[in-house]
Amino acid sequence: MHLSAELSLYPLHEDYAPTVLEFIESLVAKGDISAVTNAMSTQIHGESSAVFAAIQGALEASVARFGRQVLVVKFLPDHQEQIPATEG
Repeated sequence: MHLSAELSLYPLHEDYAPTVLEFIESLVAKGDISAVTNAMSTQIHGESSAVFAAIQGALEASVARFGRQVLVVKFLPDHQEQIPATEG
């Protein structure tokens, strides 16, 4: 099943930018999913097993490196990516 997920990460410390950026990089590191990032969230798309694995791996690594944080995720099953990824 194809799955889209919208993620918003809220690190529980003041210097949040490195935590968020590293989390996003970790999400897409394997290349099994596609991602679109904007100022409010990151949307990822792919097969459900790849999406869940990417979220689990990125969250576990981020918590181990940066400590407590809140991750809010919304899932939309059987959804194809509608917003093309942009570089920059």
